Amino acid sequence: MTDQREPAELGARERAVLALERRNWPSPGAKERAVREELGMAPTRYHQLLNALLDDDRALAHDPVTVNRLRRIREERRARR
Repeated sequence: MTDQREPAELGARERAVLALERRNWPSPGAKERAVREELGMAPTRYHQLLNALLDDDRALAHDPVTVNRLRRIREERRARR
């Protein structure tokens, strides 16, 4: 018998990362400050977590607009390299 359970939902930190990405930022510095102050993590760790979320089907189900937008941006950057 196969296990048909739904995958676990995103945790609070993962949802907070996606919520931060939905916001418009006046400058990169403002976003970096928000990452440190609101999420309590270094920007490098934030980007590692964000990149992993872009490959997570749970993140896509939670916020398809944001995840698809960020996937497109990531692919465009990879194509330029």
